[in-house]
Amino acid sequence: MKEIIIKLRKQTGAGINNIKEALEESGGDQEKALELLRKKGQKIVSKRAGREAGEGWIGSYIHANGKAGAIVKLACETDFVARNEDFQELAHDIAMQVVASSPEYLKPEDVPQEILEKEKEIYAEEVKKEGKPDNIVDKIIQGKIEKFYAETCLLKQTFIKDDSKTIEQLVDEATAKIGEKIEIAEFAKLEV
Repeated sequence: MKEIIIKLRKQTGAGINNIKEALEESGGDQEKALELLRKKGQKIVSKRAGREAGEGWIGSYIHANGKAGAIVKLACETDFVARNEDFQELAHDIAMQVVASSPEYLKPEDVPQEILEKEKEIYAEEVKKEGKPDNIVDKIIQGKIEKFYAETCLLKQTFIKDDSKTIEQLVDEATAKIGEKIEIAEFAKLEV
């Protein structure tokens, strides 16, 4: 039982009591316990959403060729977390993501309305040329808009180190693991 608790703690960063409760609730099933802990983590994320993230860390990454680099301002609630090695590594990983993926915006809400409308026009023309039935045109356009967000918005991009999650999910996992609100405050990329 001790090995299972240690394993789940490493995977989730959850407290020992929370792990014991999840194991009891799942009847000792590790997979179900892990799922319960993740759900609990999402509850922690939503509880922390309204809190002030006034501390943080500036993470940076310079590509090996020296021709591209990025800085990321990762915000948290306390200086204690800002000095945490996992938090600093997260800031570095996000800066690496910025260099690799060149996002233009942080989140979909940051995309200017006129750019979004122009994209929708382009997609509508494409779909019209393909001769798709009218009843699925809106769904196709919405799918293309989601793809546009995944390409241009940092939070919606697939994480380059683990393509099973987005940057948004990565930040949410860190929030659940560390137990504090974490958010990307701003980012910038420089290229030669």
